Amino acid sequence: MALTAAHGFKLVHNTPKVRKLTHGGNELVLDHPVIMGILNVTPDSFSDGGKFFNKDDALRHADEMVAAGAEIIDIGGESTRPGAAPVSEEDETARVVPVVAAVREKYPDIWISVDTSTPGVMRKACAAGCDIINDIRALRREGALEAAAETGAPVCIMHMQGEPGHMQDNPVYQDLIGEVSEFFYERIDACLNAGIKRDNIILDPGFGFGKTLDQNYKLLGELEKFRSFDLPILAGMSRKSMIGGVTGTGTGDRLEGTVAAHLVSILKGADIIRVHDVKAHKDAVDVMMYALRYSKAKNL
Repeated sequence: MALTAAHGFKLVHNTPKVRKLTHGGNELVLDHPVIMGILNVTPDSFSDGGKFFNKDDALRHADEMVAAGAEIIDIGGESTRPGAAPVSEEDETARVVPVVAAVREKYPDIWISVDTSTPGVMRKACAAGCDIINDIRALRREGALEAAAETGAPVCIMHMQGEPGHMQDNPVYQDLIGEVSEFFYERIDACLNAGIKRDNIILDPGFGFGKTLDQNYKLLGELEKFRSFDLPILAGMSRKSMIGGVTGTGTGDRLEGTVAAHLVSILKGADIIRVHDVKAHKDAVDVMMYALRYSKAKNL
């Protein structure tokens, strides 16, 4: 069935402005949907905990994702699933930094993101070759803003209500889109005041982080409203409970639902999608974008 304005679905995939991220003289041009592949070097992540905890296993998985079409590898050493326990800076550093260095050595041109809220890890990861700081806490830990600014790296600031240990207990919003937007205004100002360049700020509405099933889908359904910030948008819904809540499937059986959600996010304005399954997303995105070359949004 064709999608029209009557269905409440505004397509913004043809947004004309080309955005780009810069770091160390390199550019990542966001003139197409960019796939960020997830590389968890943790024993307890909700979907793939323990699978890539060994550095050699992690590097092999990075190889697979790069070959499949990932343009960013997102390396994380602390699980942020609901109820996750905190990790010491020493343990997080030991997990993350050697993998960053190994991926950088093997792939000089790939962009590397580190999923961390810890200032010391930010500095050490960027010294080892990281390009993007991806912080679920939006640089709110003490010293995080200063550390991120010192590195000169682009930052991804994510909205989260509460902390991972209790964020899903009872998330309540009076105005979901308005409150997430207010959060972004405040954190963008904080970044700018710390010396982070505006063009190097990415926004992540935080699917699954302090949101109910319906709140997650409201965010997805109105994702284009965050285009008003004129900044890149990252969408990350891979294998999350918001997919299983609709499909009735377990974590390992949510590929099709995940791909569908991410395609919708691109049509609604996402520039970057953060995924576990790179090849499936690359194929789906390529087909969708090829088909859209022969369509006009107003006629879909």
